[in-house]
Amino acid sequence: MKNKRNLVQICLLCAVVLLLLPAVVQAQFGYVTNADNPTNITITNYTGPPGAVTVPTLIGVLCVTGIGDSAFAGTYGNFNRSLTSIVLPRSLTSIGDSAFAYCVSLARITIPPNVTNIGVGAFNFTASLTSITIPGRVVSVPDQAFANSGLQNVTISNGVTSIGADAFYWIPLTNITIPGSVTNIGDYAFWNCDALTSITIPNGVINLGTGVFENCFIMTNITLPASVANIGPDSFEACFSLTAITLDAQNAFYSSTNGVLFDKGQTILIQCPPAGIVGNYIIPDSVTSIGENAFNYCSGVTSVIIPDSVTNIGDNAFSTSGLSSVTIPNSVISMGGFAFYGCGNLTNVSIGNSVTSIGAYAFEACPLRSLTIPNSVTNLGNNAFALCESLTNVNIPNSVTSIGDNAFYNCSSLSGIYIQGDAPTLGSSVFQFDPVTVYYLPGTTGWNPQIQTSNGSFGVQTNGFGFNISGSSSLSIIVEACTNLANPIWSPVATNMGSSCFSDPQWTNYPARFYRLCSP
Repeated sequence: MKNKRNLVQICLLCAVVLLLLPAVVQAQFGYVTNADNPTNITITNYTGPPGAVTVPTLIGVLCVTGIGDSAFAGTYGNFNRSLTSIVLPRSLTSIGDSAFAYCVSLARITIPPNVTNIGVGAFNFTASLTSITIPGRVVSVPDQAFANSGLQNVTISNGVTSIGADAFYWIPLTNITIPGSVTNIGDYAFWNCDALTSITIPNGVINLGTGVFENCFIMTNITLPASVANIGPDSFEACFSLTAITLDAQNAFYSSTNGVLFDKGQTILIQCPPAGIVGNYIIPDSVTSIGENAFNYCSGVTSVIIPDSVTNIGDNAFSTSGLSSVTIPNSVISMGGFAFYGCGNLTNVSIGNSVTSIGAYAFEACPLRSLTIPNSVTNLGNNAFALCESLTNVNIPNSVTSIGDNAFYNCSSLSGIYIQGDAPTLGSSVFQFDPVTVYYLPGTTGWNPQIQTSNGSFGVQTNGFGFNISGSSSLSIIVEACTNLANPIWSPVATNMGSSCFSDPQWTNYPARFYRLCSP
């Protein structure tokens, strides 16, 4: 009888626990009722134990249809490390902004099939999450939705039409399925997905945003469909392993020849795949513009023939490429910033006589040995030739009116800058840290001293060779001399102010003596 009584007590206790358990679990979730339907609620926070969490379908008689903004989120520097997995109810239709952001230990979660909305940054910094399927009722994968996560495999179901900016930014993605329903892929959507080897863009995609595949270092090929009408700048920048950009021949806006991407009429060279061309590359005669980043990081391209049809070279067009020499034809008018920046083998460049401006950082850190600037150029941009440590001398024509900041910064081999015509406007630190002398050649108006060779003071006078110097009275002038013009070593012999008479009593100590004027 006693045993039966104990059994009854145990059964009653179990029944009480079972009845109380849902209430205890439900009490772990904060929530608000939805304005459009007071019987539906959105979870606002979780206060329960760590580990695996199951979000209930009902709290009391109220149906869970939403996960609110930052409901389970940590913050940068204060990560949520307690949650390892979450089961969401099938009743769920909405996941708010940053709902699971910074849940760095979250390894498993399934987005229910009825979800239609995922908020901005909903799974940002979920470092342990490796796989996800986005259901077809979700219209758009929002900005930063899975950025900085641990995702390696992503399946986007048919029905999704848009992938937002930075949606899969900097993740170890190895495989992704993009359905034909997607028409737009936003800026930097797959930026720095450095484990992605290849991708096929389905027919239906119209727009590829800026930098969409930038820094996908090991991606070897990409196939673009006939539907693509816009490819944003920097879309394939730093894709070092890209061997070819394959394009559907029916595309009305773009074309591809030998893996190189052009506009449809091949007037703009858009992108040479960095690993696709080795040695010399001949740009087609139809090309009038070399686009931004067109040959950026093309280390295998050692020389390029630019046809006379080209009028514009874009920003970063050949930066960090393998070029050893280049001839810029007379047809080129505009040359963008960083155009040849960091070309570590570029020793020789010939600039055509129609270029009007050399952009900022255009040849920075190139081992140029000599340089002739054509007299069509009016402006040298900031840092245009900075860190060109092999450059020995530069002739600047009288057409140049402006030289930007740090234009010849730390050109350690540079011994002379020869400026013809009026003295140009100089930016700050143009020759900083360089033991360089600036020589203003005769005929200028801004700096105009000249040796008078036709008057009676020229020649030997009272045991010294001398001459008169004419020029503005306020100018400071240095007279330098050397003994050999083939390998000149110039040394200062006198400093004069403006118009003056110079005499060198040491002239008889040398088999030959040559003189020149320069500024201090």
